[in-house]
Amino acid sequence: MPDRNFLAAQLTDTARTTPDAPFLRAADGAVTLTHGAFLARAEAMAAALLALGLQPDDRVAVQAAKTPEMVQLYLATIMAGGVFLPLNTAYTAAEMQHFLTDAAPRILVCDPARQSALADTARDAGVQHVLTLAADGSGSLRAASSAAAPAAGFVPVPRGPESMAAILYTSGTTGRSKGAVLSHRALASNARALAELWRFSPTDVLLHALPIFHTHGLFVALNVTLTAGASCLWFPAFDAAAVLASLPRASVMMGVPTFYTRLLEMPGLAQAARGMRLFISGSAPLLAETHRHWQAVTGQAILERYGMTETNMNTSNPYEGERRAGTVGFPLPGVTLRISDPATGTPLPQGEIGSIELRGPNLFSGYLNLPEKTAEDMRADGFFITGDLGQIDADGYLHIVGRSKDLIISGGYNIYPKEIELALDAVPGVVESAVIGVPHPDMGEGVVAVIVANESAPGEADLLAALSGQLARFKQPRRIIQMAELPRNAMGKVQKAQLRADFANLFAAPAPD
Repeated sequence: MPDRNFLAAQLTDTARTTPDAPFLRAADGAVTLTHGAFLARAEAMAAALLALGLQPDDRVAVQAAKTPEMVQLYLATIMAGGVFLPLNTAYTAAEMQHFLTDAAPRILVCDPARQSALADTARDAGVQHVLTLAADGSGSLRAASSAAAPAAGFVPVPRGPESMAAILYTSGTTGRSKGAVLSHRALASNARALAELWRFSPTDVLLHALPIFHTHGLFVALNVTLTAGASCLWFPAFDAAAVLASLPRASVMMGVPTFYTRLLEMPGLAQAARGMRLFISGSAPLLAETHRHWQAVTGQAILERYGMTETNMNTSNPYEGERRAGTVGFPLPGVTLRISDPATGTPLPQGEIGSIELRGPNLFSGYLNLPEKTAEDMRADGFFITGDLGQIDADGYLHIVGRSKDLIISGGYNIYPKEIELALDAVPGVVESAVIGVPHPDMGEGVVAVIVANESAPGEADLLAALSGQLARFKQPRRIIQMAELPRNAMGKVQKAQLRADFANLFAAPAPD
């Protein structure tokens, strides 16, 4: 039995040794929360969770706005020995049913406005407590925390390196999301590696405008900040004008490619970025054109890295040295990467294109309730099959050249076409559908549905309206295009590559007269 909480010990070191160090800052740079105050509030939440009967490995599901209290709940869950399960705020009640049924959380925390909509779903899934957390931080969770605040500190529930810390849901080949189980070891080791590689220190101020229901905003941005004892300029969401105005008070920014394309449209970027130490991009491929444009305007090269839900971060362009456009750099310390034959796992010579496979302390522990799928995606020697295709150039930089799966990445969010196709195919009049991602100047990829329909099918606007109550906004197609038939090969398989080529310029800007 471990005598300490492995991840919590790392994330709270600054709070215990330098409690007055700033942690969260407002957009104007003013300190709103120190590391010590953050820990004290998280301890109160942890005590409240234990008072509600939370046991080791119990899940705490959260679908609530981005607030400091939600970050406190993350740390509180870890300290209480629970498993944090953040869920996208855009998920509908119908989508939430799968997550709550599959993960079986003891506690659900949601926005007060959604409590009644989720009550029946939560009850049917066996959730014992439904608490609320409003956008201003108020709600029943805050009240419970105030009542349970420990008088003389809080002793975290002991958890070892292989204990479950979090579950993040990711897209699956059946159209149903899979729960990736992340251990204390995976999260702690990745945060340490990134903090060292990117030279984070207590003097750094990270501009945080990412959502915190997935790995980028939560485990990369916040875990690295807490591990290094740094602070965050806190934004509830990305707003280009507000972010631009705050850049002079920050030293580092983490963003998705959309952040950078929108900032490049803002006047005054060069001046605002002058004092920044580092710009990092991830969650979706950064166009080489955007990389070059950013460097031309600001004089700084964006550092692109590569990660995924199941592995945390895997590679990074160097802090010192060339940050090569169109690549994601080199494996992180402790991570082994190889390019292999997709069918056999046999390593391929340098320069050849093949399956990207990984091994290291950053890997997830497996898919929740899916041992067969976990075994399918792992080689016998411990390498994880990412589903991405890549090649390593002569200088050792990793190039991601495609995806062996049909995953769409739009605005930094993973979207699996099958789920959208199932929803479309259920609409009367729709005979069949194929959903693809095509280049989009702002979102990286735009979701496009190509359908075959009969005369009774609704038009494009009505089809989009029909999907709005079933799918989160980021999953809904930007366009629905009707064809007489879908292209197929000799075996009858729909040729999505051809569709992507046919509609590659759908969102391209019109040529000037």
